[in-house]
Amino acid sequence: MTTGTLALIIFAVIFAQVAIVMLLGLYRRRRQFHDLDEGIQRTENLPQPNATIRSSTEPLSSGGFKEFVVQRRQIEDFNNSICSFYLVPTDDKPLATFKPGQFLTFKLQIEDPNTGKLKSVVRCYSLSDAPRANYYRVSIKRIPAPVNQPDVPAGVSSSYLHDHVQEGSRLLIKAPSGRFHLMEEEPLPIVLICGGIGITPMLSILNMVLENGIKREIWLYYGVRNGDELIMKQHLQTLASTHDNFHLHLCYSAANENDVKGVDYQHDGRVVIPLLRATLKLMRYQFYVCGPRSMMESLVPGLEDWGVDSDDIYFESFGPATLSKQEKAAPITSTRPITVTFSQSGKSIPWDFAAASLLEFAEVNDIEVDSGCRAGSCGSCQTVVKAGEVDYIQEPDADIEPEHCLLCVSTPKCDLTLDA
Repeated sequence: MTTGTLALIIFAVIFAQVAIVMLLGLYRRRRQFHDLDEGIQRTENLPQPNATIRSSTEPLSSGGFKEFVVQRRQIEDFNNSICSFYLVPTDDKPLATFKPGQFLTFKLQIEDPNTGKLKSVVRCYSLSDAPRANYYRVSIKRIPAPVNQPDVPAGVSSSYLHDHVQEGSRLLIKAPSGRFHLMEEEPLPIVLICGGIGITPMLSILNMVLENGIKREIWLYYGVRNGDELIMKQHLQTLASTHDNFHLHLCYSAANENDVKGVDYQHDGRVVIPLLRATLKLMRYQFYVCGPRSMMESLVPGLEDWGVDSDDIYFESFGPATLSKQEKAAPITSTRPITVTFSQSGKSIPWDFAAASLLEFAEVNDIEVDSGCRAGSCGSCQTVVKAGEVDYIQEPDADIEPEHCLLCVSTPKCDLTLDA
């Protein structure tokens, strides 16, 4: 055998080995893809993690509202002023899911004491629990007449819900919405700050995070006057004792004699920036704030002064919005008169530059407009703009249809014609 023949044989053997290895690799890859495809098909047929939440992206109904029945109601505080309502759809269809922190919009039929006729009243209430398969929960505080103003009526909708809505009652409710909700894209530690009934959206966030085993650190600073006003105390304390990543800070501004510091609550006084600085580590957090006007006006600017990036601060205030991350529209300084025409009502009225919004202006002039949150969130006062333009006092949370405006957070930019 010559040297050339031997080299040829060796080359042929090496080539055959390489070919065999390549064929084996190709076979394995095809087998892996086949197994993966089968695995995907098998997985699609298995129950998914957290499949207890039946979700639907369809609207509740073509008109936006859907009928629910009150399955259960439960008083949540010592003063009997806060009641939770558990709401179930009457058509047994899947619930539209929601992001923790969002709210429901209610359309209530309430008798007008002056006329005896039923009147539609639209109000928004935060969901107070994590998304569930079979029900929504809202926890609503009765709003009494002010102590120093007995002539001012108590809260119309909250009184109606507390006094007239029982188990078995039926209510019209719009799908969950709202831009105040947990931001899950960036897994920063979470700081929840709330006062009074502002705890409700925080309960939704808290329950969802802890029940799903999410390991984000979460702090709750909850301010009330005393233990009589605290809601779901046992629930909060149980969560704090069973989850290492949850840190509970209850703050009483006027503790009762039977409130024991260190047992019933942790801090005297209100939730303030010095308390946050003393109890939080120096690191980046997501801050969520919900409470009365005084709390919002103190804490939100205080967090920014502390050095917290405004993009890491999310807030929602009670009633009409008191704060906005967006700069307010520049005040109109023109002396040129502006006329607002309400086409359905047949009224053309000179704009009052002292009016806070078009909604307030309409109400003062006896023009009925549906409204709810009065803060640009629920969209109830959305009205067609037939001519002219508006300025927004703050960025609306609700999605606005083309050629519409939200009256509660806008003012006229020029002569304006509204379909109202």
